[in-house]
Amino acid sequence: MGTRVLVVDDAKFMRHMIKNILVGMGCEIVGEACDGEEAFSMFEELKPDVVTLDIVMPKSSGIDALRAIRTSDPSAKVIMISAIDQREPLMEALKLGAADYVVKPFEKERVEEAMQRVMSD
Repeated sequence: MGTRVLVVDDAKFMRHMIKNILVGMGCEIVGEACDGEEAFSMFEELKPDVVTLDIVMPKSSGIDALRAIRTSDPSAKVIMISAIDQREPLMEALKLGAADYVVKPFEKERVEEAMQRVMSD
C-alpha cells in the first residue's frame, strides 16, 4: 500500500494536479480539503501519512491548519504549497514544523522530490 496523503488546496485544479503527481508515485489519496478547518478535521479522522497544505485559503489558512495538526500530532508530516510571494508565511510554516515546501507554479519533479524527502525522514 502506498503512502496515504491528504491534499489540501482551495483551488480544485491545484488539488487535481497534486493528486495526479502523487498517484503517479504510487501514493493513495485518502482525502481532499479546501480550507484549513476542513483540513484539520479530515486529518483527525483519516490520520494520513502526509498532508500537502496550501498556505492561503479561505476561512482558515494553511498556517492555522499546520499549527492545529502539529499540536494534535507533533510527528505529522506536512508539505506546504505556497505562491512565490509568500516568503514570510512559508518561514513561519517551517518554524512550526512543516517538513518541506513546494513553490507554485511547481514542476512535477519538485513535488516528487519533496514527497520522497519527507517519507525518507
